[in-house]
Amino acid sequence: MSGTRKSLQALSLYATASLVVLVGSGIRDVRAQGNKLGAGSDAALAQNAHSSKAKHEPFVVAEQGSFFVGGVKVQVPGTLDPFTPTANASDDGQIYHYDRLYAQYQIPPAARQYPLVLIHGGGGTGKVWESTPDGREGYQTIFLRRGFAVYIVDFPRRGRAGYPSFNGPFGTLAGTPLVANRTNRSGDQLAFVRWRLGLAYLQYFPNSQFPQAPGALDQFFSHLVPTVDNTTVIVDGLVALLDKIGPAILVTHSQSVTLGWLTAIRSRNVRGIVAYEGGSFFPVGELPPVVPRYDGTPSVPGTEVPLADFLQLTKMPIRIFYGDGISQPSPFPGVDGMRLNLHYSGDMTAAVNRHGGDMSLIHLPDIGIYGNTHFMYSDMNNVQVADLMSQFLHEKGLDKRGEAEREKGDH
Repeated sequence: MSGTRKSLQALSLYATASLVVLVGSGIRDVRAQGNKLGAGSDAALAQNAHSSKAKHEPFVVAEQGSFFVGGVKVQVPGTLDPFTPTANASDDGQIYHYDRLYAQYQIPPAARQYPLVLIHGGGGTGKVWESTPDGREGYQTIFLRRGFAVYIVDFPRRGRAGYPSFNGPFGTLAGTPLVANRTNRSGDQLAFVRWRLGLAYLQYFPNSQFPQAPGALDQFFSHLVPTVDNTTVIVDGLVALLDKIGPAILVTHSQSVTLGWLTAIRSRNVRGIVAYEGGSFFPVGELPPVVPRYDGTPSVPGTEVPLADFLQLTKMPIRIFYGDGISQPSPFPGVDGMRLNLHYSGDMTAAVNRHGGDMSLIHLPDIGIYGNTHFMYSDMNNVQVADLMSQFLHEKGLDKRGEAEREKGDH
C-alpha cells in the first residue's frame, strides 16, 4: 500500500510540475475575442518530451466499470413461444431496450473533485479518447494519470450503445419504423481531407501532427461507424448520465460541441466545458454578421436559442480550441465550414462574455502550435494539447482534489 501511495504522489507531483512548466513558459489566460496565448516553442517541446515518459510508468485505478443510462424500454404486443423454430426471429411479446447511452469509467484514488466526461464527435465512438491511432496514450489515460475520474461515452444509436434495430428491416419494430432505414458514414478519402490530414488522400501536410506510423491511418479510419443520430435522444442520454454521476466537466469535439451546449442548458451538473472545434449558439436576435463561404454564398453563424437558455452557458467557464489549416477560405466544404466555425466561435465567445460569462477561444497556430488536425487530442503532440486543457482547468479551479459535491449513485 505504501508503494501505491508513493506512485500516486509521484504522478500528482508530475502533473503539477508539468503545469508549472507550461505556465512558466509564457502562457496566459484569454477571455475576449482577439486575445492571444503565447508560449515558447522550446519549452513546449521540452514539456511534450518530458510528459511522454509517463506512459511507461504504472498508474492506479481505484474503480472502473461501465453502464447504460436513459433510453426506452418497450414490450411488443403478443406472446413469445420460445419452443418454435423461428422464435429467435420473432418480436412477439419481447421486451427491448434501445436509445440508451453507454458509459465506461475509470476513477483513480483521491480523484479530483469533478470527473471528465469525454464526448466523441460525428461518425465515431468513444474509442477516439482511448489510445491514439499509433498506440500512444490518449486523453483517457493522460487525465487519469493527472488525477481525474474519466467517463467515456458512446452515443445512443452508436458503438456499444447499439442501434435501434430488432428482427426484420433495420430500425423497424413490430411493423413500425423507429428510425429511417438508412445510415450515414464517412469514408477514408473524404475524411482525410475534411479532417485536415492533407489536401488530397494520403498526401499529408508537411507539418501534419497526425501520427504517420505504419498502420496508424487504418487504425484511425477503423473507428468510424454508421450513424443514425437524433439530437434529442443524445442529449437525453448525456443529461441522464450527469443525473447519475453528479457535477462534471464536459469535453466535447466537433458534432458534440453543440450537444455539449444543449446539455449545459438542460443540466445543472455541468461545471465547465472544454470544446474542440464545433458550432456556436447565440441568443435570439443576436446573430453576428454573416461571413461568406468559399463560393460566396452566405453561411449560417450558428443556432439561435432563447436568452434564458443562452444564459445557462454563462454559469461555467468554457474554452474552445481550434487546430491548424483553417485560417483561409477553402474549396473543400468541410474544411471551409470549420474556418467559419472558428470565426463564429469568436463571436460566440464575445456574446457569452457580454452576458457575464467566461468563455475563451484558443487557435493553436496563434500560440505557435502548428500542424494539428481536427483530432488534435490524438495527434502526435496530444500531450502538449492536453497540457493546455490542464492549464485551463487549473486557472478556473476545476482541478481541485476533494469530495464530490454530492455522492454518486451506484454504477
